[in-house]
Amino acid sequence: MDTADQLYAAALTHLEALIGFDTTSRDSNLRLIEYVEAFLSEHGVASRRVANPEGTKANLYATVGPAVAGGVVLSGHTDVVPVDGQAWSSDPFVLTRRGDRLFGRGTCDMKGFLALALATVPGFARGESARPIHLAFSYDEEVGCLGAPSMIRELVSDLPAPLAVIVGEPTSMEVVSGHKGISTWRVTVTGHEAHSSLTHLGLSANMIAVELMERLRQIALELERHGDPASPYHPPHATLTIGLMQGGTAVNILARECTFTFDLRTPPGQNPDTIIVPFLDACETAHRIARERFPDAGVAVIRRSATPSFAPEPNGAAEMLARRLAGDNGPTRAAAYAAEAGQFQGAGFSTIICGPGSIEQAHQADEFIALSQMERGAAFMARLAEALA
Repeated sequence: MDTADQLYAAALTHLEALIGFDTTSRDSNLRLIEYVEAFLSEHGVASRRVANPEGTKANLYATVGPAVAGGVVLSGHTDVVPVDGQAWSSDPFVLTRRGDRLFGRGTCDMKGFLALALATVPGFARGESARPIHLAFSYDEEVGCLGAPSMIRELVSDLPAPLAVIVGEPTSMEVVSGHKGISTWRVTVTGHEAHSSLTHLGLSANMIAVELMERLRQIALELERHGDPASPYHPPHATLTIGLMQGGTAVNILARECTFTFDLRTPPGQNPDTIIVPFLDACETAHRIARERFPDAGVAVIRRSATPSFAPEPNGAAEMLARRLAGDNGPTRAAAYAAEAGQFQGAGFSTIICGPGSIEQAHQADEFIALSQMERGAAFMARLAEALA
């Protein structure tokens, strides 16, 4: 098998190529997928796409090594968040080294891990291991973990049962055993336009929306009050935030439409559907009252995404393996963000999160990954190859 130094050098080459593909979630990821397919083909590895309904994006998975049980899935998302409005010191889609850091959109979240996974391919493709690795690269993780479920369904039916799934979100190469789930909703309030001085002749969508948003604020406060101080999550309670709001066309017109989008992040054991019931009841009441005044008015609620939480699996195969490979004897760790780990766990896979880079550098201008993190990641992959030999 390749040494850690060889894996490190190969990973940096792949990372430079991966950063060069603008895979912002609103755009296609197919150029990156084509790059991975071509690389795998060079090493005699067949891969399979699982496309979105429009055919503009795709997941990709492949088995490298013998098609036997007991392998390890290396999973990561190919999409990145936008750079719009951010003050970057260099081109975000050109890998740039400054000192001991590599800058570029997606360096830590999470193309650094994808690059390390690709670096392992030649060794496994040469037949130097008794058990395989399985690559599982997804799309649209950053907009609600929308892409992975269709791929995971195929993994369940197609793969020889793997020992573990390692989701390579940035954890500074420390093992993270749980994450919160996230559910997102979009609310559209439709009113009836009129001159703002004649409120009796119209219905302001904005005014209705404000009342509904206040109901969400009250739920958020209630969740905070009932947080568990012993929880490993930070903050130690479910959180609810309104991220987007848009309504009205002019200050002197009763707004015809107002939309807002919110997310609810819940630790394992809390059901988002139950938490949101009082808000949905308020929406139903507001809808009925609006319709009584104007038949074209009302409130519509659409659920955009529902990503399950990821619960620690004490002494699980994935955690035991990852801790051994990472040399991690630390405490059980949990993340406030959501990831695809909960989706893999829900499909019956023993799962863990462990990858290079820090989440503190993600989603901001001058995102970077430290070279030392790539070195640690390469050492992790070298030990994985030995463990599967």
